[in-house]
Amino acid sequence: MNKAIINIRTTQLDINTKQDEVIELITEGKFYKKSDAYYLVYDESEISGMQGTTTTLKIKDNQVVLRRLGSNSSTMEFEKNKRHRTQYKTPYGSMTMEMLTKSVDVYIKEEPLEIDITIEYDILIKNMFEGKNSMHITVNK
Repeated sequence: MNKAIINIRTTQLDINTKQDEVIELITEGKFYKKSDAYYLVYDESEISGMQGTTTTLKIKDNQVVLRRLGSNSSTMEFEKNKRHRTQYKTPYGSMTMEMLTKSVDVYIKEEPLEIDITIEYDILIKNMFEGKNSMHITVNK
């Protein structure tokens, strides 16, 4: 595993209130390649509201799977024009979350390490939230 600096910036537009929220996390993590996929692993922090959670991103072609384990647990799959439903578990209970991925753009260069991922997706948490999200992830050594 190689050490890496991971920058994740998520912009979320609440469909009902029309308000944007931006969350940005810059953290140290690990990067490795296994078979035909790349993996990023990092610990969440208070900034993301998920302290005590480890996040693993699996990147393969133009598909990204984001798996969180710990105080918050979920598996989110992003593949263009695909809908994915998951259980989002928090210390306060579980809820069903649905994502519809609009686009996934992945750029990876191994030496020197450079990763750039942009994911555009709609999110729906039944009776609670509906939004449009943009997640931009960059990784460097």
